[in-house]
Amino acid sequence: MNILDKIVEKTYERTKVLDLETLKKEAKALCAEDFPFFHALKGKNIKIIAEIKKASPSKGLICKDFDPVKIAHEYKIADVDCISVLTEPFFFMGDNSFIKKVKNESLKPILRKDFIIEEAQIYESKIIGADCILLICAILNDEKLKKFLEIAHSLGLSAIVEAHDEKEVKRAVNSGAKIIGVNNRNLKTFEVDFKNSLNLRKFVPDEIIFISESGIKTRKDIETLENAGVNAVLIGETFMKTENKPREVLKLRGQLNED
Repeated sequence: MNILDKIVEKTYERTKVLDLETLKKEAKALCAEDFPFFHALKGKNIKIIAEIKKASPSKGLICKDFDPVKIAHEYKIADVDCISVLTEPFFFMGDNSFIKKVKNESLKPILRKDFIIEEAQIYESKIIGADCILLICAILNDEKLKKFLEIAHSLGLSAIVEAHDEKEVKRAVNSGAKIIGVNNRNLKTFEVDFKNSLNLRKFVPDEIIFISESGIKTRKDIETLENAGVNAVLIGETFMKTENKPREVLKLRGQLNED
């Protein structure tokens, strides 16, 4: 069993306690905002989605003195475009409560980074304050992908449909995705190939926002992706491992020379 299979298996276990009808009723009672995450990624310059992540299956504990509020404050100073918050508890040491804490500190739109495999999780995402969810092609069939997109959009939630290869990208396009994220990290082996985004960009129509995820470390990486027509980047470990996140953001934006 690969890492992704183990995560999905554990996710099924932790979602058994979710009451779909209760969550649906509570989520639908909330205001459906006008897709702030989607609008934050539009525009000419490449956008930065900065991640808040304590650990990962491939790296283990990434941030020892983990404080989501402090990190959110640093991202606010850096004026990143959006924030991604890991909520998966067993492999990434995340928690749903992180989203509210980050939301209280920053007004930036928030992606709930988790493994959505059940309808109830979408309503839960709305309730805990997320502006966007992640839908991973590798763990969802076409029927669920389309259904989950429809539910998210009905709640005013954006959805990043994540793909890793040509087949998955075409599935994402056909699902009606408005945002597609290409993961440079193979979720089965967790190996990273930065060229993955460059190779797959041509399969995504220009009207769909294209995000490159994982393995982005330098200003040169950003420039390469921007020249290829990438709209946004999702960056986790590069930010989590630096002590001065605002400075790192400036470097990646080309507003400060790299050391």
